[in-house]
Amino acid sequence: MPSMTWTVAPEPYDSPVAAALWRAYYTEVSDRWYLLHEGRRTDPAELEREIAAHSGADLAPPGGRLLVARYDGEPAGSAGVRLLDGATAELTRVFLHEPMRGRGGAPLLVRAAEDAARALGAARIVLDTRGDLVEARGLYARLGYTETAPHNDDRYAEHWFSKELA
Repeated sequence: MPSMTWTVAPEPYDSPVAAALWRAYYTEVSDRWYLLHEGRRTDPAELEREIAAHSGADLAPPGGRLLVARYDGEPAGSAGVRLLDGATAELTRVFLHEPMRGRGGAPLLVRAAEDAARALGAARIVLDTRGDLVEARGLYARLGYTETAPHNDDRYAEHWFSKELA
């Protein structure tokens, strides 16, 4: 059997690949929240409205980057970084399709996002996540992120992390 390989590369935020990954990411995190808190999946109209409202334009150069991970050439996940100020970048939209999880792609994707943040001039990277996204919190802790005070007032954020980019 041939060896399967990961690649991570920049992707335009408005490409069909990026749009499909954004839809998959948003659907999963939204459904998880609604199932936990209201016992239902996301209303389709709300899903469409929210996906459209958050285009990802802030992940475009010069102040941001969207990265796409591919497994054996097939789009498997994404991560974005955007500058918040001259020294701080925010990590966002970290996602892998469920069948691709546990194959080593998430650390590669996050490290590539850290490299992109450095290339944008950031010395520090921050992120937020929710309590129910335990896999994400575990990943960030393993990669050297430390839990910090809030850096935003996002309605869904429950945990905030940061990491110095040496």
